[in-house]
Amino acid sequence: MRFVKWSVAALLALVLAAALGDAVYYRAIEPAAPDLKPLLAKAAQYDVRIRRDNFGVPHVLGKTDADTAFGLGFAQSEDDFQNVQDVALATRGTLAQSNGLDAAITDYLVRFFRVWETVNARYQKDIPADVRRLVEAYADGVNYYAALHPEKVKPGLLPLTGKDIVAGFVFKTPFFYGLDHTLKQINDPPADDNKLPVGSNGLAVAPSRSADGATRLLVNSHQPYTGPVAWYEVVLQSGEGWHVAGGVFPGSPVMLHGHNEHLGWANTVNNPDLADVYRLVLNPANDNQYRLDGKWRDFEKTDAALTVKLWGPFKWTVHRDVLYSAHGPVLKTDHGTFAIRYAGMNEVRHVVQYFRLNKARNRDEWIAAMKLQALPSVNYVYADEKGNIGYVYNGQFPVRKEGFDWKQTLPGDRSDLIWHAYRPFEKIPQIWNPKAGFVFNSNNTPFRATAPEENMIPEAYSLTMGIQTNMTNRAYRAEETFGSDPSITAEDFKKYKFDLHYSVRSELASEVAEVLAVDPGGDTDLKAAQKILRGWNLSTDRHNRGTALAVLMGMRAAPEEAGGPRRMKPLDALREAIAVLKEHFGRLDPEWGELNRIRRGKLDLAIDGGPDIYRAVYGKPQDDGTLTATGGDTLIMFVTWDKNGKLSSQSIHPFGSATTDENSKHYADQTPLFDAMKLKPVLFTEDQLKGHIEEDYRPQDRASPSRPMQ
Repeated sequence: MRFVKWSVAALLALVLAAALGDAVYYRAIEPAAPDLKPLLAKAAQYDVRIRRDNFGVPHVLGKTDADTAFGLGFAQSEDDFQNVQDVALATRGTLAQSNGLDAAITDYLVRFFRVWETVNARYQKDIPADVRRLVEAYADGVNYYAALHPEKVKPGLLPLTGKDIVAGFVFKTPFFYGLDHTLKQINDPPADDNKLPVGSNGLAVAPSRSADGATRLLVNSHQPYTGPVAWYEVVLQSGEGWHVAGGVFPGSPVMLHGHNEHLGWANTVNNPDLADVYRLVLNPANDNQYRLDGKWRDFEKTDAALTVKLWGPFKWTVHRDVLYSAHGPVLKTDHGTFAIRYAGMNEVRHVVQYFRLNKARNRDEWIAAMKLQALPSVNYVYADEKGNIGYVYNGQFPVRKEGFDWKQTLPGDRSDLIWHAYRPFEKIPQIWNPKAGFVFNSNNTPFRATAPEENMIPEAYSLTMGIQTNMTNRAYRAEETFGSDPSITAEDFKKYKFDLHYSVRSELASEVAEVLAVDPGGDTDLKAAQKILRGWNLSTDRHNRGTALAVLMGMRAAPEEAGGPRRMKPLDALREAIAVLKEHFGRLDPEWGELNRIRRGKLDLAIDGGPDIYRAVYGKPQDDGTLTATGGDTLIMFVTWDKNGKLSSQSIHPFGSATTDENSKHYADQTPLFDAMKLKPVLFTEDQLKGHIEEDYRPQDRASPSRPMQ
């Protein structure tokens, strides 16, 4: 999935400009410390055990669904309370009070998108009672941990509520289809030259394409290794039929992707056109009015009071107007006033849909959950015990007026261009049980999702849907590996997942061809670089001596968005790569593993893979010329139902279950396995878990200094 952007440079500039004019400095008066006794007492309402396996992965077993959610909130807080509470504070729009200026933009966007107005208006009406119990129990689990560890709690956090959990989904989900980029384009800030393209892989193989008659699912999201959208592995089980394994984010009370006993799914980010920008005409006599259908209308106006920590006990508060039109939230810039309308506005049912997906027992129930259409975007790749496979290019696709280019800025004075409905689930792109026996997505166009003869055709869908048409290297490689093998074994499935090659059709291969066509003249460095690239086999194995030059060039030249313009000319990018390698390694062909590193705690290992590789590794440049892996392959799952429908699954995480505890043995215990492209079993059933329990306790046991071990 796409890295969620927690800052937008242009909006931050607006906030800072206001701060210079009307900031007020004062000595902070912290809120009164919360009464912890009610938070501690609530734990008695829940009946749940947490069993941690040999890798520290929590297996949460509750009597009811709410009991299990309470246990998840507690277990995740044990491993990652820092991010759980920061996500909550960010969602409330109060993170800058503790984290300072860098968090101010997040606080502003919470007001800009009316997160809390939406949640307060719709929580009771749109969230069913069983799901309200779930989110409130998760919040109680976090509160209980916080009450036991008050020294870790930031002012203003407690008590966390079910509304906080729902609001987190309301705020974050639109960013997965690129709403942050829409905001940036309105403000036209400078390009982020350090941004790397990211993505995910999802793939399912039916019994007809498996050598052993099995159904296989690859769950392979790409996220940051750490932070507010990093995966946390968990197994959840309740006496009410909720039994799932997979990944959650900090603040998520339900499994976001993975599997239950009967079925599973993988998510990848898609990028349809789901946000519209309207240029508004302001009243020359009153800039608090805009024209719509020939009449002047007043903006709805609220005040965003942003309190920002400066240093020590000092803070400042900045007041900014937040404007809203009939279209949606409004931005005033130095080149015009614009309104935004986007998929996900006024939606709060995200967690409802996720929970229904978690508990679906067959394809019909899973599709019924998808028909809720609460999730504004994200692809789904599906598989189940009956051998069904499918791909859904999911989205809340607005019903727009035909004949307009909706990717361009629209006239804001016409109400007929303000859409009010979404296309039904049956009308969005999807493929079920193709004869070819496989479906995939790697952040590419939905029109390349299976064998060529069975792919969907663009002409079947309205241009107003803004469906993407791009390909990625990973998509090409999926076609060249999984797509070219009619009888895939378990070993093949793993080998293709950890494929290390760029396709000859990839963007990077095109860039290499372009620089090889240049006459080097008397440039000895360029001539030497061309010789290395000419002999490169397009692989990213750690011992490869051509990869460093190619990938460093590609990182600089690659388009910021798939299918977009290059950020640099390949030849200029190559010259920069040459300079880096000469300065830090004294040669143009060091082994790729000398540069490409995964670092965690005391571990510093060479790692295979690279950007837009099926074995995806995205590295952050370091001062010594190396790259530290910070994202890409994260929680990987291989899910299999054999020909008799029996489930087995394997997984791996780049670091381990102890997300922020450097003293835990589970802080980096999975890193060597991850680096070696090896997997561990998912201990899904009680029989599988038996003999592998490292710790067995109830959250209430943590109130005592002793921690029962088993």
